[in-house]
Amino acid sequence: MLRGINPLLSPDLLHALRAMGHGDDIVIADANFPATSNGKRVLRLDGISATDALEAVLEVMPLDTFVPDPALTMQVVGDPTEVPPVVASFQSIINRVADNPAELASLERNAFYLRSMTSFVILQTGETRLYGNIILKKGVISP
Repeated sequence: MLRGINPLLSPDLLHALRAMGHGDDIVIADANFPATSNGKRVLRLDGISATDALEAVLEVMPLDTFVPDPALTMQVVGDPTEVPPVVASFQSIINRVADNPAELASLERNAFYLRSMTSFVILQTGETRLYGNIILKKGVISP
């Protein structure tokens, strides 16, 4: 155990977050997401919600300030303007926890999958709410 570190952040996840560089992406994915077929590195947080995982990650990882959209969600198929409850929760967490809060942007489902394939790591959670997927771009910590 470590002081001040959310216990949801496993040793493997802490290692991945620390190994990521500025501009690398992490995908926090729901239980339905095709993580193994899309990701070169997949870590699992079975039984943990995507919102809890997002909060834990943002407690230690800065969001990028060099890009207009450092946090991306998956659009609802057939209604790209719909905001699912889990996505509204993502925005609330970003507003409350992120060092550089940003407005969520979204990607069409297949574009989201393509983007996930280039991510540093996919963190597959036990999230059962549909569209509980978010991509975060890692920022820098200023001196």
